[in-house]
Amino acid sequence: MLYQIFETQRSIMEPFSDLAQAAAKLYSNPLNPMAQTPLAQRVSAGYALMHRLGKDYEKPEFGIKTVKVNRVDVAIHERIEIDKPFCELRRFKRFSDDAATLTQLKAQPVVLIVAPLSGHYATLLRDTVKTMLQDHKVYITDWKNARLVPLSEGEFHLDDYINYVQEFIRHLQATYGHCHVVSVCQPTVPVLAAVSLMASRGEKTPLTMTMMGGPIDARKSPTSVNNLATNKSFEWFENNVIYRVPPNFPGAGRRVYPGFLQYTGFVAMNPDRHANSHYDYFKDLIKGDDASAEAHRKFYDEYNAVLDMDADYYLETIQTVFQDFKLVNGTWDVKGVDGKVERVRPQDIKGTALMTVEGELDDISGSGQTRAAQDLCSGVPASERKHLEVEGAGHYGIFSGRRWRDMVYPQLVKFILNHPPKTASQSTRKAPAIVQPKTAAKAAPKTVTKPVAKTAKKTAPQTPVQAPVKAAAKSKAAVKTTWVQPGKKA
Repeated sequence: MLYQIFETQRSIMEPFSDLAQAAAKLYSNPLNPMAQTPLAQRVSAGYALMHRLGKDYEKPEFGIKTVKVNRVDVAIHERIEIDKPFCELRRFKRFSDDAATLTQLKAQPVVLIVAPLSGHYATLLRDTVKTMLQDHKVYITDWKNARLVPLSEGEFHLDDYINYVQEFIRHLQATYGHCHVVSVCQPTVPVLAAVSLMASRGEKTPLTMTMMGGPIDARKSPTSVNNLATNKSFEWFENNVIYRVPPNFPGAGRRVYPGFLQYTGFVAMNPDRHANSHYDYFKDLIKGDDASAEAHRKFYDEYNAVLDMDADYYLETIQTVFQDFKLVNGTWDVKGVDGKVERVRPQDIKGTALMTVEGELDDISGSGQTRAAQDLCSGVPASERKHLEVEGAGHYGIFSGRRWRDMVYPQLVKFILNHPPKTASQSTRKAPAIVQPKTAAKAAPKTVTKPVAKTAKKTAPQTPVQAPVKAAAKSKAAVKTTWVQPGKKA
């Protein structure tokens, strides 16, 4: 019923939002005599803000047309490589008529970016994709809005998410012979599960696995997000945040966690920050600061665009990751596409190098939550494990913006280049083979890691909402790099 009420309200507001947009243009048009009155600019700015607050935000485009590779403009063609009921594997194909550049592009490594399915679209990682296209062949998981998926396509579970990731990895390996995987936030957990299951079966695993700001062990440094998931029961989530899609959408009748509820939660975390950002937008319009106003629009076009998640997937994620902690407790069983149930054993990963990245001020995935993967992946040699902590970075800053481009990405590209595919003479890996699933296994033995010393004084926690129009005072940002060593207590 709540979903239907929300849609009714949105439909009622839509014409008023359009009218506000027209009024804003009317009062700012220099050919209109009213635009010359003293208050015209304020009136126009007020209507423009009203339009922004009332409009419906649809899925944005990646909009990456070109990137520079060694100062040469390379054209980008975006296309769907694999189309699944709940996800598209999207490729960013690069083209160049410069022979030297084309040769370089062909030799660069292949990276699968697994985008989060946690309320926003994959376009939230636009900056991540655009930066990585300079040095990599890039693919990304583009998750679909569940309200647009007909009931005839069936349900979508956390197990299906894991199976999708494995299918995409196998596709890239079959195409190129190898791949690297980068997961941001929510997918760190299912990606670790996917690679673990492949390793347990004796399948070929990715060359590297990079995990950024994810809840591998949500018990460490719990945030407000973690506390909500642990303080409420599974039944509370099922009874209070799950609704059926209204009849005016292709997925009518599907049980979902609506995107507008997720968005409300995002805003409720920092209402003052959002209010100030919108007020700054209003003032920028009055001053005629078009650059700052456009930056605001771009940010909120992305931030306000949300999608619905299938109820089964959402509820299972809450229970598995934030309540039962099945990954770190070694009790997680996953059903494959063949119906067989297998135990997730990260300690079985041996041929995949691991890199974990955390932001010092991340208030979504707290300190230590992502680094916990270092302990779980005890089969990976210590020399092949690396941890980065980015000082002054919040959750959003480790994969987008200045700190991502200047601090994280140089370390990431170096990590990937240091792990090229092995030649036939170097490789000792056996041919991939599917073995019988392990239905009972002990919890993964933990390794210990060398702690990262804190040198920067912490400030107030940052959120993924970083006001695009008023940059905060700059402070020296640094990356702490730790090669994980056994024998030291974390």
